[in-house]
Amino acid sequence: MNNTQAQKISLLSDMIAFAVVDGKLHDNEYLFLSLIAEDLGIDSAEFQQLFHSENKSEVIKDDFERIQQFYRLALLMHSDGVLHEREEKRIHEICIGMGLDPFAMKRVLKAMEQSPTRMVSPDYLLEVFQEQSN
Repeated sequence: MNNTQAQKISLLSDMIAFAVVDGKLHDNEYLFLSLIAEDLGIDSAEFQQLFHSENKSEVIKDDFERIQQFYRLALLMHSDGVLHEREEKRIHEICIGMGLDPFAMKRVLKAMEQSPTRMVSPDYLLEVFQEQSN
């Protein structure tokens, strides 16, 4: 398995662990994760196996990829229609661990909460994190 494939599996494993932090895997969360797996080029069998194995997280070095992973987690957090306190706490821990600015993260999460679609534009996402890093 090459490095980028290992990173993709690590990202998806992190997302699966995050999805079940509230004790349940909701249908919408599973569907969202399967779409991400497909997007990352991870086949169905390997995707299923990730639910039964522990994978060590890879360190994401690129700022853009860290922001992208935060946004995926935030979308996942909103996918079941219920914001759980444990999910919110865990996304903060993950993002701080990735070295993302907690103030930018809070701004994006608040904007997502206020959006009828629970989404923000890519431009807004990058702008908020770039503002905080300047």
